[in-house]
Amino acid sequence: MKLLLDDAGHAVLEDGKPVYEAGDGKRIAFDAPQTVATITRLNAEAKAHREGKEAAEARLKAFGGIEDADAARKALETIRNIDAKKLIDAGEVERVRADMAKTYEQQVKAAKDEAESFRRDLYNEKIGGAFSRSKFIAEKTAVPADLLQAAFGANFKVEGGAIIATDRQGNQIYSRQKPGELADFDEALSLLVESYPHRDQVLRAPNNGGGGARAGGARGGEKTISRAAFQALAPAAQANAVTKEGLTVVD
Repeated sequence: MKLLLDDAGHAVLEDGKPVYEAGDGKRIAFDAPQTVATITRLNAEAKAHREGKEAAEARLKAFGGIEDADAARKALETIRNIDAKKLIDAGEVERVRADMAKTYEQQVKAAKDEAESFRRDLYNEKIGGAFSRSKFIAEKTAVPADLLQAAFGANFKVEGGAIIATDRQGNQIYSRQKPGELADFDEALSLLVESYPHRDQVLRAPNNGGGGARAGGARGGEKTISRAAFQALAPAAQANAVTKEGLTVVD
């Protein structure tokens, strides 16, 4: 990035912040205090990771001298079986073990099902709500929120209660407005749409004094969707696009 200068050679300011021009031509106001705060936070996180690693290494020292973990586990299992034989006949060991294993598996499955249900509910609330309340979708796109969620929903996930966006390669999407910070939902979605091959069918056509829409976009207020974007949707979303949203498929 390069610092923008005015005709007098002074730095261009925006809200008191120097403005830089990125390689793609976009202008970004550099917030130095915010950047310093981010670096401080990242340093604190790195310290926490280092201390956690050192604590884990200290705990591992208690297992020093055990070279074969499988042999150690087998020896412990043998001791447990010997103790069990003092209480029940040898022929009952396998039955008791099977019953215990079945009970454990049922408990694990119930816990996993409950966790998965909670994860789905959290995803639907956080991600679905973000799409439905998105200012970017309402003001900048010509496609309903549920269709955009069908196309880009997989790029968002919930971690620690926060929405995290990733690109097609699975890399987290960082903000251009706040360097060092992850992009918020609307900024991340705008970047995903910007890199989408059929973005002209997604973005709302600019208002050029009533002169119509750009090629491939919505025409004269007509709600359209490209055939490629339509075919990328699930069957249910396709039916909803035509019957409920009233979209017209265009080539």
